[in-house]
Amino acid sequence: MNKILIVDDDLASCRTLQLHLASREQQVTLAHSADEGLAAAVADPPELVILDIRMPGKSGLEVLPVLKQRLPRTRVIMITAFHDMESTIEAMQKGAEDYIHKPIDIDELDAAIDKLLCTRDTTEDLTVILSGQGSDSPLTMVGRSRAMKEVFKTIGLVAKSPATVLITGESGTGKELVARAIHRCGSHPDGPFVAVNCAALVETLLESDMFGHEKGSFTGAVSKQIGKFALARSGTIFLDEVGELSLSMQAKLLRVLQYKEFTPLGAKAMEHSDARVITATNADLTQKVADGSFRKDLFYRLQVVNIHLPPLRERHEDIVPLVQALLTRINRELNRDVSHISADVMSYLEHYPWPGNVRELENVLMKGVALCSGNTLTPDLLPEHIRAAESKHEDNEFGNPMEQWSLDKLEKVHVRRVLEFTRWHRGQACEVLGVSRPRLRRMIRQFGITPPIGMGDDENGGTAEP
Repeated sequence: MNKILIVDDDLASCRTLQLHLASREQQVTLAHSADEGLAAAVADPPELVILDIRMPGKSGLEVLPVLKQRLPRTRVIMITAFHDMESTIEAMQKGAEDYIHKPIDIDELDAAIDKLLCTRDTTEDLTVILSGQGSDSPLTMVGRSRAMKEVFKTIGLVAKSPATVLITGESGTGKELVARAIHRCGSHPDGPFVAVNCAALVETLLESDMFGHEKGSFTGAVSKQIGKFALARSGTIFLDEVGELSLSMQAKLLRVLQYKEFTPLGAKAMEHSDARVITATNADLTQKVADGSFRKDLFYRLQVVNIHLPPLRERHEDIVPLVQALLTRINRELNRDVSHISADVMSYLEHYPWPGNVRELENVLMKGVALCSGNTLTPDLLPEHIRAAESKHEDNEFGNPMEQWSLDKLEKVHVRRVLEFTRWHRGQACEVLGVSRPRLRRMIRQFGITPPIGMGDDENGGTAEP
């Protein structure tokens, strides 16, 4: 039997978790404030603390470093109802071993507890107590999908270490944003962040761009040029599309990674670089190694830590928060106030497969805001191929074109769209549909509509927390 301390000001949530964990033969203690939780942990050290972030008085993030300092072998799982990347990164940097969002998925919590408790006595405690960026951090990545939560956790764990990071994912998924997040949360956030697109220049110009050159080192070199590695100094150099490097450039990059030194074109003396190297690619480097177009030794050097960004079509639950964040920024850039989106537009955006990922979504919203004459995005502002994708999705669902649907089918689609748009807040859905709650309940049962994974079906709102 393990001792588990739950620190959360939500009494109902605490009691629910206590009953569940007790049924799994765990000894559970409750505390309802950060100070109370710290005192309870010090008085009777638990194996695991489940710590809420936002509570009256001190927050969980404020007490976390103190808790880890006094009880370094106690594992900590942070929980929160807020889906922001900065809190996730800060929690992981301050010593949390895992980070779970509300409404809590019990299976996810059980898996996290089992993993932490079973490894507690068999591995060395590798927790490092670090200070992270606060809520004022300028990072703009958003996402509430499980895949993005794992990305945020990894950023928090690796940011302060000097490990080389390889970021993989399709074009437009936000690989440079991840690199900038690692830099800003790292040991030298005030140092330069220098980005190099390895596919944008021919080899001779790329070598000069990365390492610099002396005057007269080649035709057209009329003056000395400082390379990107020298400009990065003790900051970060981000090499995008690293899979496009020639074998010759790969060898030069490998030397920089191994010995932290490089030679500018035409120079006789080597120069030293303390820059952290982060690379990214949308290519399959494993396949490139197999066909001989990418060095195996460089591949292993680059992917000391690998962060994979899934395509947007695999994380549709991120579309709503992405739209909200992107609209805020686009309105600021264009000096507009487009603050509303029609239910049809949201449905189109959620059912489109987004082959261009987040970049394509941003471009669509940018065009829509630029052409919008009011404060609401309407379907006519979306490209035709996005609206056609929704029709295709609906045709595939029911097996025939919309024009051949019965009234029941049309009603089912509309009810489901409204529930999705209101994030299963039944009160708001009733207002939009103009029906009573009993009528809405009957329609949900009649049409067999179920809430998406991770979203509770709560009578009084959209998400029911334990």
